[in-house]
Amino acid sequence: MDRPHGVAGAPDSPRRRHPVARAFVGTLKLLVPVAILAGAVAAYAALKESRPVPAKRPPAEKVWPVEAVTVRFESISPMLHLYGETVAGRKVVLRPLVSGPVVEVHPGLREGGIVKKGETLLVIDPFDYEGAVVEARARLEEAAARLAELEAALKLEEDALESERRQLALAEKDLARARPLVKRGAASKKLLDDRQLIVTQRRQAVEQRENNLKVWRARIAQQQAARARFAWLLRQAERRLAETRLKAPFDAYVTDANAEVGQRLSVNDRVATLIDRRWIEARFTLSNQQYGRILAQAGTLIGRAVEVRWQVGKHRLTYHARITHLAATIAATKGGVTVYARLDDPLKPSAIRPGAFVDILMPDRSYDAIVRLPETAVYGNDTVYVINGKGRLEPRKVEVVGIDEGQVLVQGAVRAGEKVVRTRLSAPNKGLRVEVL
Repeated sequence: MDRPHGVAGAPDSPRRRHPVARAFVGTLKLLVPVAILAGAVAAYAALKESRPVPAKRPPAEKVWPVEAVTVRFESISPMLHLYGETVAGRKVVLRPLVSGPVVEVHPGLREGGIVKKGETLLVIDPFDYEGAVVEARARLEEAAARLAELEAALKLEEDALESERRQLALAEKDLARARPLVKRGAASKKLLDDRQLIVTQRRQAVEQRENNLKVWRARIAQQQAARARFAWLLRQAERRLAETRLKAPFDAYVTDANAEVGQRLSVNDRVATLIDRRWIEARFTLSNQQYGRILAQAGTLIGRAVEVRWQVGKHRLTYHARITHLAATIAATKGGVTVYARLDDPLKPSAIRPGAFVDILMPDRSYDAIVRLPETAVYGNDTVYVINGKGRLEPRKVEVVGIDEGQVLVQGAVRAGEKVVRTRLSAPNKGLRVEVL
């Protein structure tokens, strides 16, 4: 049964609740969650502040494992590693010494051919030159015969002169005997005059013979000169005949060959260029600094031994050489001095020709207190790192004086017995802790 309106204790309907009450209830519903959240945050902060704080530990230092070498001093002449090329020490341009058609050619007279000393490279038709020899010999023999004839005539004239001198002597004796007879009156004066005339005639005959001898001797001298001239012409003709055969002056490689059978050559034509097989030189350049170092200590480069290496595919051929001379001018464009070293035997271990690119190993000046180090031990060309007694790195300044068999030769602020790091580190620093493996 419905409760009558206005009875005490009956709840009011929500629609009839007071507006203030409704606002209070809404606010309360909003504040409760906020209060709960704030309490939770406060509780978390209180717990965080009251928790025990552990003691902080310093970060562990990293230790780098490295390899090291011990410093040992030695006296050494480092090897300079240079580059150069082989060149011909001697070469000649062959030209025919006489003109004429070619009738024979050596099979090696071609580009890249090899010829031996004394071999005939080509033959020019000798017909005309053989004829010149025959003619010159005939003239010489004719001159010799004429000279013999004149010498025989001279001998006859000398004999006649001797006879005339004897007759003169006899006539003078007769005259001498006649003078005392005339003085005593035992002979007439006419006898004396006759004998005086005979002496005069004999003396004139002797003088005539002497003059004749001078003429014959002059003719003989003239003929001797003619014979000498014909002898020279014969030698010249024989030489021209020999020059029809062009021979190799030494063992050689042939280049620029230009001669064939049937070709007519003159004395100005080029036949070929010969390069001496046994005279090959290595040409290379020393920098001004390198040249100055060696010159200051040794005084000269002449006679200094070097090693020439020729890389042929996978094979390396080694030759011994010795410096013979320097270039006439300084190689300003190359920044140094051009040096020539003659190979002791360019045919062994294998024949090497001009134009080969070669490596040159040459001893530098001698140094004292030098340390050998691997290339990985040097940083920036002037710094190495030494391990001190605490196992930490210390940088030291050094000077690189050379490279020998893949190792760097240095001198500087290092002491014997110290350990130098050889392991390449990406960022070496002073004080970096390391451990030697």
